Amino acid sequence: MRRITSQPEAIAALSEVIAACERAVVFTGAGISTESGIPDFRSPSGLWTRMKPIQFQDFVRSREIRREAWTRRFEGEDTIAQASPNAGHRAVARLVEQGIVSAVVTQNVDGLHQLGGVPEEKLIEVHGTVRYCKCLSCGKRFENAEVRRIWAETHDAPDCDNCGGIIKAATISFGQPMPEAEMERATIEALSCDLMLAIGSSLVVYPAAGVPLTAKRNGARLVILNREETELDEAADLVINAEIGPVLSAVAKVN
Repeated sequence: MRRITSQPEAIAALSEVIAACERAVVFTGAGISTESGIPDFRSPSGLWTRMKPIQFQDFVRSREIRREAWTRRFEGEDTIAQASPNAGHRAVARLVEQGIVSAVVTQNVDGLHQLGGVPEEKLIEVHGTVRYCKCLSCGKRFENAEVRRIWAETHDAPDCDNCGGIIKAATISFGQPMPEAEMERATIEALSCDLMLAIGSSLVVYPAAGVPLTAKRNGARLVILNREETELDEAADLVINAEIGPVLSAVAKVN
């Protein structure tokens, strides 16, 4: 494992690795969005230092807990609504556009990869999205504005007008089953690439964090770009501890 902390050296090394690959996959976590003003989860100033995550089973069991979850959701939604894609998102989109990156697998739910230019068909959101909500029983989709209107009128956890089921943001909570189709797509991409570039992820949340490991075990090179050390550093071929946006922008030649 080679570790780099110098930005110029990081740009040179990452450029060399990308130039040598035939098919790359990008795997992103919360760290790529912090430069857009969206807080991460595990850092000293992260979300989970201020509030405990709500478990899926508790959300389903208790209407009171659902009210708390929706209160948090709408507070966080305002932060996300004000966020714009940063240099890192635009650089990833540029690598996709250049045909270097075949897919972007993301743990993020903020929708900034799409806004940054990554086509929907190239994006795999393994933890879901905040862009809409769904009924847990019948699967009916509810737009955020509609759910927020219901909340404003009732100040109560919304229920499905089709079947009476529980409405939830289309994100994957702790204890909730992972989306099978997205995980299958992510695994296929991991097994098809010769370079896995993990960006801004602590790589501790499984099974999503197993995607980079799958690529590595199948013979792909694993490069980790993150400000801090991660759980998989020892398994990586190259670890870059530097600012994400500036490094990726230089590599992808984004102005």
